[in-house]
Amino acid sequence: MTDAEWAEVRVAMPVPAWLLKRGGRPEAYCHRTMLDAVRYLVDNGVRWMAMPVDFPYWRAVYDFFRRWRACDYVRELHERLRRMARERSGRNTEPSAGVIDSQSVDASETVGEDSRGYDGGKSRDGRKRHILTDTDGLLLEVTVTTADVHDSKAAPALLETFMDQPGRLLKLVWVDSAYQGPALAEAFARHGVRIEVVRRCDGQRGFVVLARRWVVEICQAQ
Repeated sequence: MTDAEWAEVRVAMPVPAWLLKRGGRPEAYCHRTMLDAVRYLVDNGVRWMAMPVDFPYWRAVYDFFRRWRACDYVRELHERLRRMARERSGRNTEPSAGVIDSQSVDASETVGEDSRGYDGGKSRDGRKRHILTDTDGLLLEVTVTTADVHDSKAAPALLETFMDQPGRLLKLVWVDSAYQGPALAEAFARHGVRIEVVRRCDGQRGFVVLARRWVVEICQAQ
């Protein structure tokens, strides 16, 4: 994000009640620097205490991230960046169509058995991330479950979380053949969202680029 983009997306955030009148010293680092540090940590998978010296002291970055997470500012910043990207491409800020998919990943040895499961179809022992993107591949919503949770079971909750936010215009979602069943169809119908299954052609083997669904694959790869 350039300095101009940061200046455009940054808007004064409301201060929560629990932070008012706390006193103390003012912040020593700008929010842009703190966000760059958090992005570095997520992108490289390092520990908080292993933050490079080029960034602010790791404890200051962690406290900043914890405050923003508690106030849901991380989601708010992502929403504003997504809307900006769609607006610059000449589209409505809120999408009317999206794509849902999931990806199972192996969990590390430190992950407890109560938060991991085995996905027999993908031969993965760990967790599964379920994502909803727009037709440009921009992330709209994500939820994480154990890897043994079927896609059709997690999709309704994923949609509920997204549609509970004000101003949503989603009307159509493309999915693969795993997203079927009356319970799933009923959950989507409650929000007036139609499901369209994109299937492979008969006889196709291996990886195949499927219409509409290829954009969600790009999001997962990133």
